[in-house]
Amino acid sequence: MMGARNSLLRTPETFHMHRRQALTLALASATVAAFPSRRANAAGSASPPFKLAYAPHPGMFKRLGGDGVLDQIRFAADNGFTALEYNGLPKETPEMQSAIGDLLNKLDMQMGVFVAYGSFDRPTFARPDDASTAEILQAMSDAVDVAKRVGATWFTVVPGSVDQQFVDEDRPWNRYGGNRLAMGYQTANVIDMLRRCVDVIAPHDLVMVLEPLNWYSNHGGTFLQRSDQAYAICRAVDSPACKILFDIYHQQITEGNLIANIDACYDEIAYFQAGDNPGRKEPSTGEINYRNVFAHLHAKGYQGVIGMEHGNSVKGADGEQRVIDAYRMADDF
Repeated sequence: MMGARNSLLRTPETFHMHRRQALTLALASATVAAFPSRRANAAGSASPPFKLAYAPHPGMFKRLGGDGVLDQIRFAADNGFTALEYNGLPKETPEMQSAIGDLLNKLDMQMGVFVAYGSFDRPTFARPDDASTAEILQAMSDAVDVAKRVGATWFTVVPGSVDQQFVDEDRPWNRYGGNRLAMGYQTANVIDMLRRCVDVIAPHDLVMVLEPLNWYSNHGGTFLQRSDQAYAICRAVDSPACKILFDIYHQQITEGNLIANIDACYDEIAYFQAGDNPGRKEPSTGEINYRNVFAHLHAKGYQGVIGMEHGNSVKGADGEQRVIDAYRMADDF
């Protein structure tokens, strides 16, 4: 491509090609001038903001946007995205976290979730002990600091696994003896621990979002699986600081009936994540009708973030452009 652009040959074919390119650039410039609210991307074309706040994550656009997180955020903004999601944000330095927050503020983008606490194979909430309780509360305190630096409102909490059927006597959380704790007691423990988390984060107007995860493809044994289960727990905690992260990919696998289940627990949902199934890639690669789901959320007046927590179905720059195009199609309602 570079050789063709720099060539001095002026055959009829190349003349018409350059003429078409010139007309395309002229049309793009006129469009940008006519619609000043639209951002111009790296190719010079107009990229209107999406109807919903879809949030890519670092690494999703590293070929087109650049290796650096800040460059990728700028690229996302240039292409109409108005939010960012970054599960690994707590691992960044405080200086980098502040830089991300400053850039998001400058670009008028929302900060989506980061993972404040994620336990997948220990019953840290369902069967806690002193050490796991201290670990969880410290994570909440740390999350408050991170959220302040980036201007975040939400962060993810995965409340551990279910209690194991046969508990090893050497495990430090085995304070109830060697038998599996009944689910009612596990649920009560989870609610009590979440209330203690609320005591830490609520004074800062922050929201932990609880993510039900599927047992079949990704996270067997996690305590939270279903949307109705998360709804009941949030109602029991009874705080605006404890809500549901409804991951559309996970709930398609666990329970299906997406729109009806979203409606049933909508009052307790604060955040969504997307990913098609099977494969956990961008919309249009699987069985979920994302255009209908997104249209439904838009009609309900949802103004929060939808995290793009999935991979790219195709590697490289072409795959990154395919992700952008997939969200344009899904957002066309």
